[in-house]
Amino acid sequence: MRLLPATALAVAAALTATVACTASSTATTRPPRPVLTGAATCPDDAELTCSTLTVPLDHSGHVRGTLRLRVAETGNAHAAKGVLVFLSGGPGQPDEPLAPRVLPKVKPLLAQYRIVFVDQRGTGANALQCPALQQQMGSSDLTAPTVGAVTGCAAALGPDRRFYSTADTVADLDDLRQALHVDRFSLDGVSYGTFTAERYALAHPSHVSRLVLDSVVPQTGYDPLDLAAMQAVPRVLRASCAAVKCGFDPAADVAAVVRRYHDGVQLLDTLTSYEFVDPNYAAMLTALHQAANGSPGYLQGIVAGVAQGSAATADELSQGLHASTLCADGVYPWGTDDSPVASRPAALAATRARLTRSQLGPFDAATATGLGSLLTCLAWPREQVPPAPSAHRRIPGSIRVLLLGGDRDLSTPLSWLRYEASLVADAKVVVVPGASHSVQTHATSDAGRDAVYAFLLAG
Repeated sequence: MRLLPATALAVAAALTATVACTASSTATTRPPRPVLTGAATCPDDAELTCSTLTVPLDHSGHVRGTLRLRVAETGNAHAAKGVLVFLSGGPGQPDEPLAPRVLPKVKPLLAQYRIVFVDQRGTGANALQCPALQQQMGSSDLTAPTVGAVTGCAAALGPDRRFYSTADTVADLDDLRQALHVDRFSLDGVSYGTFTAERYALAHPSHVSRLVLDSVVPQTGYDPLDLAAMQAVPRVLRASCAAVKCGFDPAADVAAVVRRYHDGVQLLDTLTSYEFVDPNYAAMLTALHQAANGSPGYLQGIVAGVAQGSAATADELSQGLHASTLCADGVYPWGTDDSPVASRPAALAATRARLTRSQLGPFDAATATGLGSLLTCLAWPREQVPPAPSAHRRIPGSIRVLLLGGDRDLSTPLSWLRYEASLVADAKVVVVPGASHSVQTHATSDAGRDAVYAFLLAG
């Protein structure tokens, strides 16, 4: 989803190596009340306290079992402005190992907020494990996996895979709120974390004070064809070209490369990853121009380097969790995951035939229908779709919302941010020029972080 995700890649040195504990299943009954247990100093940051939140595997109570989620928090239990919960992206990325990177970026908030990180179900050291799918996709949303890797993953996870939807994580968050002994808290979500925060606000509006939505996935869900990103590529690359004075039209070069080499999926995957390396795309612009004119070697080297840097272990970003969540949540050309698997390819082919040039930007229909997350869910087993709040309801005015984005973001394009803003009653929008994905932690400009401080400290 960039959603994923999403996700900062190792090629950009954006994420530290992660060590986390998240989910382990046991056949015990649900505790009478959510509680945090086993408080101790966190292994990743001695200034944080880590504890365990035990939640039901199945919040409906029909299937027995529990999951143990790691929770990390700052020490100011009676902070004046209450609790701020940070929600990471993916889906599949743990939160607690990110704390050492996030906390220095939010120093002005530490005196006023009790900041909490929670490893969402299916992430971290006890992540959902699918070795073949993990090796093929790493931290990418778009790399196309083999059918065998997808079906092997689903078989290995078994029927419990249906308990890893966003609706399940939303229920976990409400257990966390109760365990923290607060009636309301604020949520700061990045990438897929914005979707989780939005869905929590829709399900429990009376328990949310403020939302920070950084690199926004709309509450209605992501587009598995990624048309918004394809349409955004010309704007983003032309802005980057203007910044470095490249002297040619990179959008025309992308179109020429796709026509000449038929590698739209790989190129889009590389572009959405390269924003973490350089939001001005300086080397990429040169490589594209050379490839468009018949010399693809430089571009091929960049593509290979980005693919190598995109490798990730399951405890860094679990592709098993990524698949389980996206397939449970998503709406695809064939409908939702309760659609018969045998009928899905025909529906996808019909959608491909209807795509127009204006929808695809400089790419082609093969790109839109060949993306990794889409193909994963094409082969994912049929199962019942979990209930979720109406995604078209407006987030009420009782919740103040800051929507934050970078104008160079291809992972979660600005059109998604603007659409989500139309669904929010009290929305403040801040777009940071020259910034890409995950503004709070990655932008060189302080404009986005300053907007977050002002928003969370006001009133």
